[in-house]
Amino acid sequence: MVPPAALEDSTRWLARPETWDSNRGDPRASDKKLARIQFAAALQEALEAGTLRERAPLVRAAELVAELQHPDGSWPIDPSGSLGSPATYGQALATSLARRTLAAAGAGRFERRMAAADRWLRRAAARSVLDASALVLGLDRAQDREALEQTGRCLELLVRGQASDGGWGPYASSPPEPFDTAVALLALASLPATTERAGMILRGRKFLASTQLEDGSWQETTRPPRSESYAQRLSTTAWAAQALLQTRP
Repeated sequence: MVPPAALEDSTRWLARPETWDSNRGDPRASDKKLARIQFAAALQEALEAGTLRERAPLVRAAELVAELQHPDGSWPIDPSGSLGSPATYGQALATSLARRTLAAAGAGRFERRMAAADRWLRRAAARSVLDASALVLGLDRAQDREALEQTGRCLELLVRGQASDGGWGPYASSPPEPFDTAVALLALASLPATTERAGMILRGRKFLASTQLEDGSWQETTRPPRSESYAQRLSTTAWAAQALLQTRP
């Protein structure tokens, strides 16, 4: 158990979104758009966990995130449209998390922005397993025709993409990776339970359990694979741990 005092400084900093863009870091590795989405998601988690009780910072954070929305309704992180990673997300996952922040801050405040995001999430092509998982998360169990059809297409890719050892890679034919497996598990867990999905989740959990390293971390998922990155290892481990926690039987 992490003592509450260990989180106090970080929580205080998160609760001041107006300072986020001034966060120090290597300019070559800084992406303020991505940082806003990530910090806002962390702020939302702090509220849900009860470590932060004032909601005003989340509204301000959502305003900062909303400013970055593309006219098509998405939050493109990389102009090249490259495959997302544990630390860089990619367009579909960034859009899913950004929409979640707006919804948590108060759907009425961001109705137009959320409607644009919803249109994009329903119409975007799932070009990878990660895209499919992220789109399912962003659709958030919506029941309209377009959402159900998109969810169905994404689920087909997830079913096809699960490897014999239970994991998922970035594409249906790719070797499994911890990060892609974690996001796929989170997507499946967000949907109504079925026997088939329960089996997929169980196999995915076994893959993550079997690939955890002795120090408790997971080998970083990188693009291209088998590179070294401490930031990606931290992020991969966080995604894997979150997936295991949210899919506990």
